[in-house]
Amino acid sequence: MAQAHGSQCGFCTPGFVMSMYALLRSSQTPPSEEQIEECLAGNLCRCTGYRPIVDAFRVFAKTNDLLYTGISSVSPEEAKSICPSTGKPCSCNSNNVNDKCVVGDNRYKATSYDEVDGTKYTEKELIFPPELLLRTATPLSLTGFGGLMWYRPLTLQHLLDLKVKYPDAKLIVGNTEVGIEMRLKRLQYRVLVSVTHVPELNVLNVKDDGLEIGAAVRLSDLLSVLRKVVTERDVHETSSCRALIEQLKWFAGTQIRNAASIGGNICTASPISDLNPLWMAVGAKFRIIDSEGNSRTTLAENFFLGYRKVDLASSEILLSVFLPWNKRFEYVKEFKQSHRRDDDIAIVNAGMRIHLQETSESWVVADASIAYGGVAPCSLSAKKTKDFLIGKVWDQNLLQDALKVLQNDIILKEDAPGGMVEFRKSLTLSFFFKFFLWVSHQLDGVKESIPASHLSAMQPVHRPTITGSQDYEIMKHGTSVGSPEVHLSAKLQVTGEAEYADDIQLPLNGLHAALVLSRKPHARILSIDGSEAMSSPGFVGLFLAKDVPADNKIGPVVYDEELFATDYVTCVGQVIGVVVADTHENAKTAARKVNVKYEDLPAILSIKEAINAGSFHPNTEKCLIKGDVDQCFQSGQCDRIIEGEVHIGGQEHFYLEPHSSLVWTLDGGSEVHMISSTQAPQKHQKYVSHVLGLPMSKVVCKTKRIGGGFGGKETRSAFIAAAASVPSYLLNRPVKLTLDRDVDMMITGQRHSFLGKYKVGFTNEGRVLALDLEIYNNGGNSLDLSLAILERAMFHSDNVYDIPNVRIVGKVCFTNFPSHTAFRGFGGPQGMLITENWIHRIAAELKMSPEEIKEINFQQAGYISHYGQQLEHCTLHQLWNELKLSCDFVKAREQVDLFNSHNRWKKRGIAMVPTKFGISFTTKLMNQAGALVHVYTDGTVLVTHGGVEMGQGLHTKVAQIAASAFNIPLSSVFISETSTDKVPNSSPTAASASSDMYGAAVLDACEQIKARMEPIASRNNFNSFAELAVACYIERIDLSAHGFYITPDIGFDWKMGKGKPFRYFTYGAAFSEVEIDTLTGDFHTRVANIIMDLGFSLNPALDVGQIEGAFIQGLGWLALEELKWGDAAHKWIPPGCLYTCGPGAYKIPSINDVPLKFNVSLLKGHPNVKAIHSSKAVGEPPFFLASAVFFAIKDAIRAARLEVGCGDWFPLDNPATPERIRMACLDDITSSLVNSDFHPKLSV
Repeated sequence: MAQAHGSQCGFCTPGFVMSMYALLRSSQTPPSEEQIEECLAGNLCRCTGYRPIVDAFRVFAKTNDLLYTGISSVSPEEAKSICPSTGKPCSCNSNNVNDKCVVGDNRYKATSYDEVDGTKYTEKELIFPPELLLRTATPLSLTGFGGLMWYRPLTLQHLLDLKVKYPDAKLIVGNTEVGIEMRLKRLQYRVLVSVTHVPELNVLNVKDDGLEIGAAVRLSDLLSVLRKVVTERDVHETSSCRALIEQLKWFAGTQIRNAASIGGNICTASPISDLNPLWMAVGAKFRIIDSEGNSRTTLAENFFLGYRKVDLASSEILLSVFLPWNKRFEYVKEFKQSHRRDDDIAIVNAGMRIHLQETSESWVVADASIAYGGVAPCSLSAKKTKDFLIGKVWDQNLLQDALKVLQNDIILKEDAPGGMVEFRKSLTLSFFFKFFLWVSHQLDGVKESIPASHLSAMQPVHRPTITGSQDYEIMKHGTSVGSPEVHLSAKLQVTGEAEYADDIQLPLNGLHAALVLSRKPHARILSIDGSEAMSSPGFVGLFLAKDVPADNKIGPVVYDEELFATDYVTCVGQVIGVVVADTHENAKTAARKVNVKYEDLPAILSIKEAINAGSFHPNTEKCLIKGDVDQCFQSGQCDRIIEGEVHIGGQEHFYLEPHSSLVWTLDGGSEVHMISSTQAPQKHQKYVSHVLGLPMSKVVCKTKRIGGGFGGKETRSAFIAAAASVPSYLLNRPVKLTLDRDVDMMITGQRHSFLGKYKVGFTNEGRVLALDLEIYNNGGNSLDLSLAILERAMFHSDNVYDIPNVRIVGKVCFTNFPSHTAFRGFGGPQGMLITENWIHRIAAELKMSPEEIKEINFQQAGYISHYGQQLEHCTLHQLWNELKLSCDFVKAREQVDLFNSHNRWKKRGIAMVPTKFGISFTTKLMNQAGALVHVYTDGTVLVTHGGVEMGQGLHTKVAQIAASAFNIPLSSVFISETSTDKVPNSSPTAASASSDMYGAAVLDACEQIKARMEPIASRNNFNSFAELAVACYIERIDLSAHGFYITPDIGFDWKMGKGKPFRYFTYGAAFSEVEIDTLTGDFHTRVANIIMDLGFSLNPALDVGQIEGAFIQGLGWLALEELKWGDAAHKWIPPGCLYTCGPGAYKIPSINDVPLKFNVSLLKGHPNVKAIHSSKAVGEPPFFLASAVFFAIKDAIRAARLEVGCGDWFPLDNPATPERIRMACLDDITSSLVNSDFHPKLSV
């Protein structure tokens, strides 16, 4: 894992390692590549883009016998390594300085399965203790906090007796639902009964008439038996089994299936259960037993009574499920559509069964059952449709009539919880349409009537394993710079030994903190009553605004926030106070008991509401002008003028490590130290100093590493440290404040949503002449960095296009949401996405390809932008041409068009997108960096600098620079932590500029030391650097230096609207091909090719990791991740509340969202003269390239719309979720539900 560069921030790494370990432990034979990817699908990573993780574990897959038998047909030199992309021998050798390399360093050696299955390492390896496996089970009765009781009976009778004694007891197996309800939903269950050891509940009997399944059987065990049954019984008998197998494949992750039980899933009665509609459809029978041993049987169809209500008396339990074998000509099919394909709850799911009888001329429906989930408070049977179908001839007439009946059978109200009403309605019809085609294709006399192009509607989704390539040139400089070195913390991260803020042990007198938060979007605070909290267990103190020792006003740019709200709250989640207690849970419980009374005030909950109300942050209107836009529009130069709007959704950072700070006092409370998860330790120092009234010299913030940041820990982490510092300072005790995921997502802000209103003039040849753009971002309830983000969006609103006349006006909207903040790209992607939207619209207007329009309008070296900066060293054209050649764009277009012509219900699309990203903080004063370098007499070097390691490899690159500077091995350089008492006044680790700035500062310090050492070194020939260090020490040479760097030749004057805000630009381009299911909106990315100009990379392996990670994160923003707020578009959510405040509702990409072919190349032979060692910044520039996927999706939708004669341009908001894709694909189903211009709602 470490060697494959599969660990960046490292916070998720132990989880992946343990998932893989579990697979190897439980596999009797080497797993396949498909099994490996399946076992990892339940793990999430926000940094890597998953590809290197899959590559790392691919060595365990037996793809080629030669690799495991010890007999090879290739020479030893050729068999040194295994290509991570193919799993086959690779002859790459990175020792060649200018090698074109995929792997290298012999890191993938042929590995026998014996070496990895653990049998050779039993003394070192921690395995499940055999004595526990051999121990005779005994009944257990345990008591817990607050009177909680936990039982484990061994017999059915004991279980039934407990149910009599405790009628409200919750029966659990894996605790996958009840545990979430108790921990996250805070439901109180006083009695829990584990039924894992009751034999009658664990039966799995294959009988002549069907399969008996005990209620406590795990889903994974059921899956194994079903797969076995399918191979042993006649095909017609196992249609239900095959449907269950397919549905279980998409049911949560492997870890959940290993723990969750059949009965638990049934009795939870979730309205979106994946299995309950199938149990209903297949005619499953539920056997129920009561405390006296009386049993009864009920059909699954009659078991679900309402929301979370089932046909069970308080003294009854579900004993088993009976699954009957199917009859001949009985067909069962499963359906499910979710936001993300893997490990996601359904939007709508279904189970359908039809039993047909053959007559002389036709097939007649003898029996039917159709059940849906996600359309009612419980799984719902479409009884009217069932009654209609029985006795009817199975033909096209039946299909059309059944769809009409079904539309009236499944009713969804406009304000139905969960929203997406039109989409959910369409899915109920689409599923039946697919079912009809699937059944018909298996019937003689009917399948002939189905057009070949319609077969795509019923083709199952098959996902091959991920393949890819990483093509780069290694340009070594000294001992380490340019080498694809492994992340310095990777080995600690893969073993789980790397420490993060919350891992730091609290001292014995330490306290845990929890925030008291507003529950209103805008209100006057009438009173705050903490009396109930004070009586809560473990309570120590409640601290409000009146308790702040110094200034309660805070903010990163202007002081427009309050640490603790005083008279008013302006968003849900605003901090009102902080509670400290002896444990994390006790602190949260006490905080919830603080009673705040409010007087509601009007709230502004969208950009359009802000515009209509004139609600803008003060002094945030900005304007950039080039040429004369009005004159161009009026002169007649423009053959065409278009106007439109672009709505751009926000995005949650979803760093795996939530915000966390540990604060303590020293020397009698006169000093304050803290360890924080932050990108900006100096801001923590400043905030704490400010609210406590201490000089900054007495406040120290340290950061070892953070588990992801992406901009979300640049400013929004500081108020959390400040909140924790108040009780710590006043009580003179250590205080730790770590946010739970839901609170973190609710209160710390996201990527800004944007609204762009454009007017563009162009010629009939496609040449853009004028752009008039109004651009608004949703700043939330405080300014934070919203103005700087708006400014960068305005700078990047040309992307890479030469526009002679430009006027861009921007404003920051004040809304009653938590303050939005920095996120990878810092407004640049939003500005470029607006541009690409109108570029694609021009192409549609002129009936040209978007790629043609782009090429016509490309900027050239020497071009002067709308903000006055001249382009130098522009590599855009070379990148674009290399990408076009590598993907064979013309052929790709032909193949996609051919596929689309032969497939009515699956469509493919392609797109190419360029990017140009400016490197530097746009606030000039932030472009400075400091570093401290010590050389010790043993020849080792300690480096400290102001940058923070958050997975991007900053410490690794800086260490490489120091190693090359002193001509010593990388292993001789150590970077411990970032600390404000070592390097003062540091800028946040952001803007992609950290390697440039801190690398240059470290090099400056190294050069100072080298200059002092040089006279000594010139007198003697030393055998080692250590000898030289000792000699210098003897001569009393100072072996410590402070280095400093300022980015030269930058600056921008907003009064003039001209300047040079960026040191240089990083260029890139990407090609993507996608395939969509037009009936459900499902999609997958077939190909992604990326090429970037990174000059001479400091570490190409780390840079490739940044590119892949940024691309997948960008794919999430553009196609998966939707923030849903309580606003006018989502009235079923309480006003101002964030609905998508956890991984259950908010879906970041998983391993199965990675492109099937994922290729990354770095442009060769173009050193960057404006940064250290000719390198270029990489963190943010690749993010926008994921828009190639977005526009490929739009291209595929266009093909679907052409099928019904609609070739006009159409808007598509991001994220392009299944809802937006499906509802944009016009057909008879959608036309019966919505107009052709229907626009799914988006929180903007």
